[in-house]
Amino acid sequence: MNIHPLRSQLYDELHSRPFQVIPSPARITHIALLCTEADKRAQHEHLKQLHGLLGCPVDQTDQNCYEYDCGNFRLRREKHTEFTTYTFINLDVPEGTAPFDVTGVSPLPEGWVESLPGEVVAAFHVSIEDARESPEPDLPEVKQAFEEMRMVGSSPQDGGARVWTSFQLHSDGYGRLMVINKQMSDSQLGRLTQRLMEIETYRLMALLALPLARSVSPELVRMDARLADLTQQLAEDDHVDERALLSDLIEMASRIESWRARSTFRFGATLAYHELVLTRLEELREDEVSGHLTITEFMTRRLTPAVRTCQASSKRLEDLSRRVDRVSDMMRTRVELGIHQQNQQLLSSMDRRSRIQLMMQHTVEGLSVVAISYYLVGLLKFLFLALYDAGVPINKSLATGLSVPVVLLTVWLVTRRIHHHFIKLARKDRIGADSQTFGSHNERCTED
Repeated sequence: MNIHPLRSQLYDELHSRPFQVIPSPARITHIALLCTEADKRAQHEHLKQLHGLLGCPVDQTDQNCYEYDCGNFRLRREKHTEFTTYTFINLDVPEGTAPFDVTGVSPLPEGWVESLPGEVVAAFHVSIEDARESPEPDLPEVKQAFEEMRMVGSSPQDGGARVWTSFQLHSDGYGRLMVINKQMSDSQLGRLTQRLMEIETYRLMALLALPLARSVSPELVRMDARLADLTQQLAEDDHVDERALLSDLIEMASRIESWRARSTFRFGATLAYHELVLTRLEELREDEVSGHLTITEFMTRRLTPAVRTCQASSKRLEDLSRRVDRVSDMMRTRVELGIHQQNQQLLSSMDRRSRIQLMMQHTVEGLSVVAISYYLVGLLKFLFLALYDAGVPINKSLATGLSVPVVLLTVWLVTRRIHHHFIKLARKDRIGADSQTFGSHNERCTED
């Protein structure tokens, strides 16, 4: 069979980011860094440095999803379009340890996490507690672990676990999640934990566009009001300064395009991240915990309005751009009509000048006939005088007088013949040009 060269990659793509199998108890730290391609290459070198510090073999290939398992410590690095995530899983949890006293980055060398290339967007600890055989932590203990902050909690996966979070930064600079395993297997727990980490990461990535939307909104209000004023001037004032108005429109259009260049990708990414958050929330299948908002309710109440603000700013920016284009089209149409009117006046004046020039030409032709006839009669007079001196019996004065009308008529006829000859040539050139123009117009019509 003729195998497509990408067939193996297409099969492997569905398995490139597998869910992890996480036992309980465990401590996890998840970090998402906004980075460039250069930062991603530097991160790979930084990761190889960690292998050297831990005394483990180094993987030279920079994979999109890299996993390293060192017994009770696991590391996972995933590369995305504009960010990279690190997941550190620490399975060495001493019995009786408080939820966040030991974290996923506790086994790492000091200073390695702080020197990660890129800008940290999301960083939070996940404490996985085992309540399958031991009692579940009560609410005061949970609040103490979250530094008495307001809690958001639910029972996902049909009550198979209990999830607590505050969606806030704590004193250590990290966010916190607590997952209490009540009756889930290690595979189910791994999938649940992965969804929770993705929800928190994509939530923060989606909110990156909110400051941009808030900063562009006042500028859009000012440009909207300015465009309304320009449109009113164009509609009411027949003697508006078109050059100044067109200059204002060009400046406004350039500023709008600058805002679009800065915000189009960010607003589009926000919508994509929001869709991922909603998808992951549906997969949780949450049940309420009495007296607390579920994760889905909290996201719907807080995240969705922020995303809609970004979406409204994006739509308003696109609408303002289209309106500026329409006003610019009206301005160009108005300028073109003015130019056509000026051209019509110019053609009319040229037509009048052409008629005057033609009349002057006829006058000159008449004078030319007289002048040419005068010189010809003078030449004939010399001819008659020479014939008379040669003995030819001729009346010089009579012959000269009789030649005058003959010469005038002959010169006039020759002049008219030459004039008509040039008129015929001009008509042929005009007919040829018209037929060529008509033929090219027919060709364009045929192509259309």
